[in-house]
Amino acid sequence: MKYIDMHCDTILTVPDDGSSELLINNPKASVDFDRLRQSDAMAQFYAIFLMNEEMFKEEGKKYIPDDEYILRSVNMLKEAVKNTNYMEMAYNYNDLMNNSSNDKISALLTIEDGRSATSIEKIKRYHDLGIRLITLTWNFENSIGYPNSDDKTIMQKGLKNYGFKAVEYMNEIGMLVDVSHLSDGGFYDVASIAKKPFVASHSNSRALSPHNRNLTDEMIKIIAEKGGAIGLNFAPEFLAKDITNTHSKIELMINHLNYIKNIGGEDVIALGSDFDGIQGNLEISGSHEMPKLFDALKNNGWSETQLEKLTQKNMLRVIKETLK
Repeated sequence: MKYIDMHCDTILTVPDDGSSELLINNPKASVDFDRLRQSDAMAQFYAIFLMNEEMFKEEGKKYIPDDEYILRSVNMLKEAVKNTNYMEMAYNYNDLMNNSSNDKISALLTIEDGRSATSIEKIKRYHDLGIRLITLTWNFENSIGYPNSDDKTIMQKGLKNYGFKAVEYMNEIGMLVDVSHLSDGGFYDVASIAKKPFVASHSNSRALSPHNRNLTDEMIKIIAEKGGAIGLNFAPEFLAKDITNTHSKIELMINHLNYIKNIGGEDVIALGSDFDGIQGNLEISGSHEMPKLFDALKNNGWSETQLEKLTQKNMLRVIKETLK
């Protein structure tokens, strides 16, 4: 079954001296082009995760300033796509549908952490580069707003003045607003001003797994009312009641999908695996194993219509209504 995955960190797996060919075939990663083809993917969103200097050191990589790193990552993905006959870049709904009709898998670009998007001009520059989604924050405060946090004071803080302008501009130019990692206060600010559907690209239900990165029932309902989508995150700590859990199980994924579907309706469910950004014992270890989830959902009583909404139709609607 064709599917759209809203989030992976696979670009991180390519070393400084690595080749773009590692995006095509790389057994050490959870996602590569060959396995996307094997699993009958329709589209993969590739996040450009902005590491700080300490993370670069931990990864044994030379520090690269944000804009240089973004440009390098964009060019690397585009180069890899050009070196295949079954992948193609996509920037909007028409691109994606044209690619699909030509039996090509679409690659879409995102930025995880809006810390580099410090002006409207920079957001426009990223859009011109082909970026079509920005995760507004990661785990630290930036010029847009505040992160998801165990600190209740930080959690209650919303968008900064510039953050409101950034969200409005992203709506205007056709770029998806992603609230995964955003503070609860920031979530409600986005909801109050968003004129287009927005997404939580890789988040689950907080009622089932009390990690602050997950969404409350009210948040699920709001995203649904706005016509947005919630991408199921495969990370173990976001799936279980015990947030120290290290086992990502299909059974737990189904629990979250059923819960989110029951709270927000079947039009809000989507996929956001977070492959290559998660660790632990993964029952679905990479894109090649995605059909395991779909088969399990069928056995759980999901109809073909519900499966199609989860795997592609809900995100196709969101893409059609937002991206330019």
